[in-house]
Amino acid sequence: MVRPEVAVGAVVVRNRHLLLVRRGRGVSVGRWSLPGGRVESGELLADALRREMAEETGLDVRVGGLVGIAERISDQAHYVILDFWAETDGTPMAGDDAAAVLWADSDVLRRLELVDGLLDFLSVHGVLAHL
Repeated sequence: MVRPEVAVGAVVVRNRHLLLVRRGRGVSVGRWSLPGGRVESGELLADALRREMAEETGLDVRVGGLVGIAERISDQAHYVILDFWAETDGTPMAGDDAAAVLWADSDVLRRLELVDGLLDFLSVHGVLAHL
């Protein structure tokens, strides 16, 4: 059994589109997810989110309030993910472990191969109402 790890994710909505990244490595390779990643030892959650966003999308973000908490457990990993609202004015570009980035409206979002549980999370926490 693996120990839980704390991770952060960014919910960035602009013009009724949600920013997503296609995972390029690690768990759920090839599937679409919110940008984010692990919190490093001694790192504040907001700092971890800003770092992960810069690494995965090249974006500087302003971190807002907590959207919700997701928990993902597999044979390889156990993540406790704190997803925060975030804002940016920049243009994203895939970097680090992101194979691609995409602004998705609600129609596109429903057709993508998303990481397990993401669509339900977005629905339960009211994110879909913003798309």
